[in-house]
Amino acid sequence: MMSTTVIYLLLNFLIIFCFSKISYKLNLVDIPNKRKIHKKPTAYTGGIAISVILLTAIILFDNFNKSLSLILSIAFLISFVGLIDDKFNLNIGGKISLQIIPILYLVIFENLSLISLGNYNYFNLELNTFAVPFTILSVLFLINAFNYFDGIDGILSFSSISVFVILIFLASRENYHFLVYEQNVNIFLITIIIPIIVFLFFNFSFFKMPKVFLGDSGSLLLGFLVSFILIYFANQNFIHPILLAWSVVIFVYEFLSINIIRLKNNQKLFKAGQDHLHHIIFKKNKSVFLTNLTISLSNIILFIIGYLSYLLINPLTSLILFIALFLIFLNLRNTFSKKV
Repeated sequence: MMSTTVIYLLLNFLIIFCFSKISYKLNLVDIPNKRKIHKKPTAYTGGIAISVILLTAIILFDNFNKSLSLILSIAFLISFVGLIDDKFNLNIGGKISLQIIPILYLVIFENLSLISLGNYNYFNLELNTFAVPFTILSVLFLINAFNYFDGIDGILSFSSISVFVILIFLASRENYHFLVYEQNVNIFLITIIIPIIVFLFFNFSFFKMPKVFLGDSGSLLLGFLVSFILIYFANQNFIHPILLAWSVVIFVYEFLSINIIRLKNNQKLFKAGQDHLHHIIFKKNKSVFLTNLTISLSNIILFIIGYLSYLLINPLTSLILFIALFLIFLNLRNTFSKKV
């Protein structure tokens, strides 16, 4: 196992390094403009490189079940959609049309649809005939919520790592009776975390590594992976869906808030802009490190609050708290948006 991990780690560096070099030669680079803070053309193939790495993980580790392996395999397609978007700057209709193809495959042909939103003591939120459309809309929602977070070096990577760390905690805490299953799931999650960490060496150009962005290929990839991992976990019935919702709380809150604020101000939805949470925080502290730390810790702290409400009281209280904190977040978000 140790030798396999070492090989996997070396492949991470090699694949991302090769993609970065090829990107500059093929002009697969993000050009600076008035909306973007980087100063020179930068490769945007970090996401597609990570998706290739995850394909090699299926072969190297060879202990993921069919559903988990399929999630990694089909994730390559969504990453490729992001690469096309980066290259040709698709409109929102074209972008969503291409996103929905791999989503439909997993939901309809592989039955990876969300069955229930959980039992809340007094009622059980079963989706029944709404399972497929609800799942498709939810996945599209979360994928694009992740896409909203890709605007400052490291921001989406660190936030995504916080999600996967929370999921490892939940898998270990809520599934302690099934040790072998837990180990396989944790290995699967760690397999995804490793290339994200390695990517950060390139994103921040540590040790003079060629600079690389995640690009849409990366943001769509991470959103897709998290979406279907949450669905898979929910359907295994060992982690309550409300806890899974808390694991991505900052993504959900921000995506809903920014679009509600844009609707209120008669602005276009899904437009690129400087009104995202990370931009607002960065303008306040002028520090990429502090911005990354603030958002990642916010996701973890909010999860802890939600988890404790679930553990010490009940799922229904946790659900009500999730909604109540969103309303507070929305109010604060709206206040700070006016000041920027």
